[in-house]
Amino acid sequence: MAKSVFYSFHYDRDAWRVQQVIQMGALEGQTILNAQKWEEVKRQGDAAIKKWIADQMAYKSAVVVLIGAQTASRPWVRHEIAYAWDNHKPLVGIRIHGLADRNGYTDSFGENPFSRVSLKGGGTVGDYVPVYNPSGSNSQAVYADIKANITTWVDNAYKRS
Repeated sequence: MAKSVFYSFHYDRDAWRVQQVIQMGALEGQTILNAQKWEEVKRQGDAAIKKWIADQMAYKSAVVVLIGAQTASRPWVRHEIAYAWDNHKPLVGIRIHGLADRNGYTDSFGENPFSRVSLKGGGTVGDYVPVYNPSGSNSQAVYADIKANITTWVDNAYKRS
């Protein structure tokens, strides 16, 4: 049985790339809301978004942050990282900028979002959580590298005691 994970990502920019990762079938993840459903949750306010995140993350074995060009700047991604950290969920990052979008374009390399989440005792979550950068000179090669390694990367997620 595949591990059940929560995927954190920048919805507007990377949903197409994230769908490719989900469709690999190596892991079970939460259903990605379509734009209309996401707007329904957002209209209910921040408390509803936080509840949705908590509900979706509740029984997942790990949190996988799929990192695109602008993922680190997204407030809800940072919230998801902090929530996972505070709730002792294993965390791992996988860069997806090398996967093509619906128009066939790859994206630029993005900042590490874990480095944007500060810890109370000093440092950042980025001091602990591994981020994997799939290899490959084109989208197909990056896809193949993610597919071949994603379960190992999740197995090696940072597990906070």
